[in-house]
Amino acid sequence: MSELKTHSGGCQCGAVRYRAESLNDDAHICHCRMCQKAVGGPFISLVSVESGKLIWTRGTPAEFMSSGNTARGFCARCGTPLYMRDLDGSKVFLTIGALDDPNSVPPKRQYGNESKLVWFAALHDLPGSSTTEEEEPEGAAAIAATNNQHPDYDTEQWR
Repeated sequence: MSELKTHSGGCQCGAVRYRAESLNDDAHICHCRMCQKAVGGPFISLVSVESGKLIWTRGTPAEFMSSGNTARGFCARCGTPLYMRDLDGSKVFLTIGALDDPNSVPPKRQYGNESKLVWFAALHDLPGSSTTEEEEPEGAAAIAATNNQHPDYDTEQWR
């Protein structure tokens, strides 16, 4: 990952968008129970950026204080988790899934392993080599025809 690369991202509905300059080289997964509940999933994937290198280009995220020192940012309109930040820190930890190109920031470490779900290690053994379009073409077409998800790039306007 290039230290000078600009990354953009935002929520599912497009109400909140951002640009991040020079992400830190600390992409990771956290399995702790607080992070699981924050995203409604088995883990969260995060990468940090210095606060001064994060620019909100559309909208403003809402925040929830998940602990006395940690704020979790999300879109108040669609609920997409966008970040977590410690109140006394200088970094914002962006959710990798909300980046426009999440493949460009692979996790390098795991934390919170005390809460890792027992089935996590077996995920690679699950079947699933086909795509949704191959397995459920009618459902995929119905979603595509009514898709309200913001595209994975910046737009002048969105809905």
